[in-house]
Amino acid sequence: MILGAKSDAPKTRGPVDSRGYRIFRIVNTVVLIGVVIVTLFPFLNIVSRSLSDEAYIITGRVSIVPRGFNITAYKLVMSDPMFWTNYRNTVVYTVVATLISIVLTTCYAYVLSKPQLKGRGVLVGIALFTMFFTGGLIPNYVLVTSLGMKNTIWAVVVPNAISVFNLLVMKAFFESLPTELEEAAAVDGLNTYGILLRIVLPLSKAIIATMVLFYAVAFWNSWFSAFLYMDRQELLPVTVYLRNLIVGATDAQEAGAAEADVVQAAATLQAVTIVLTTLPILAVYPFVQRYFVRGVMLGAVKG
Repeated sequence: MILGAKSDAPKTRGPVDSRGYRIFRIVNTVVLIGVVIVTLFPFLNIVSRSLSDEAYIITGRVSIVPRGFNITAYKLVMSDPMFWTNYRNTVVYTVVATLISIVLTTCYAYVLSKPQLKGRGVLVGIALFTMFFTGGLIPNYVLVTSLGMKNTIWAVVVPNAISVFNLLVMKAFFESLPTELEEAAAVDGLNTYGILLRIVLPLSKAIIATMVLFYAVAFWNSWFSAFLYMDRQELLPVTVYLRNLIVGATDAQEAGAAEADVVQAAATLQAVTIVLTTLPILAVYPFVQRYFVRGVMLGAVKG
């Protein structure tokens, strides 16, 4: 074809140029903006309530802008050294528990992704059984206590080390990887551990980042295991600390306490709790968002 010559082939209108696609984009934009507003409004309301005066909160005059700016609840919580001790515990528990959970879930999921594994159906059945049936609260407490894990980090980590839902998601991801890669690596002399560490894991950054996010959020927000298995204040996570503070402030208000600080805290501590426990996750989420989007697209068509 001579440069500069015009082609006689008819121009086809792609989906971007079509009228229907333009309408779809407009409707999609409007719907997504509405979803963002509906999702963001409750959080902004919580932040506003945590900074507002009790009188405005009780009368329902607080929306997304603080009324009667007041940070008494923040001062009460953050001036207590035990708050920072429990906050440090939460960070340590979350990091250690997430690391252990990722290692165990990855190893278990990689094994289950091999169709040639003998007893694979039994292992899958055991995992699914624990998804629907548990031993109960009292047997779990007796087991954890008899193993000597009470008042230790292992009481929080071990019983919740593997999430069956996360296990099945990671198993599906490993099954989607081309088997030819592992076969080629085996021909080159790599054993099973070498294939997992040098071939599979580098290709699984998206799903691993997604699982890290899932586990970290779950352990960060967890409070019942620590509340059940720990009876020493200096070992509790910050979620239990704030839960106890809310209960104490509420009881004081119901008993007619005269201290203004306590009454103010009773009206805003729930909002302060949500803000303080959510901010760290909000700070981490943007860094793993791109991996999260890729990790959940397990059913997408690959070219």
